[in-house]
Amino acid sequence: MNLTVPNLLSLLRMGIIPLFVIAMLNGQPGRALLLFVVAGLTDALDGLIARFWNQSSVLGMYLDPMADKLLLVTAYVMLSVPSLNPVSSIPVWVTVLVIARDVLLVVVALILHLAQGVGRFPPTLLSKVNTVLQISTVIVVLATASWPRLETFATGLIFAVPVFTLLSGLDYTLRINRMAKAPDPEVR
Repeated sequence: MNLTVPNLLSLLRMGIIPLFVIAMLNGQPGRALLLFVVAGLTDALDGLIARFWNQSSVLGMYLDPMADKLLLVTAYVMLSVPSLNPVSSIPVWVTVLVIARDVLLVVVALILHLAQGVGRFPPTLLSKVNTVLQISTVIVVLATASWPRLETFATGLIFAVPVFTLLSGLDYTLRINRMAKAPDPEVR
């Protein structure tokens, strides 16, 4: 196992998740926001270090997205409990949609890997926009505890998330369909 600096940063991000949950359970959305932002900075930093100092690894290819998804899913679940964030919360149906899309993508990627040997499944531009929107939503919803005036903006983001989640899911579905039909491995 190759524990590079980026891999250690991904593990740190995973270690922040329980602290985030504790802050939410203790009614400290400001602290939870700080932890979420710090975790986000470790994500940016691990990618920068991996590219700049050529510290990419096979372990990192799995660890980094796993840490990202665990953090985001945890944040959505915690923010779906109205009593944990006094001003704004994410509706449960939005959280279920976000999680279901990610689970479906993981299952489909695994099936493509096992059935056709597809080894890479890079995110699409629409998926990246969706991820930025989901992260921004968490930040703004957490920030409403300190700045209630953000509630209207938070509500707008909350209802944009399912739209982009569905659009990116459709985008992946079309892409997967092309990959499954492509006889040439270069298309993959």
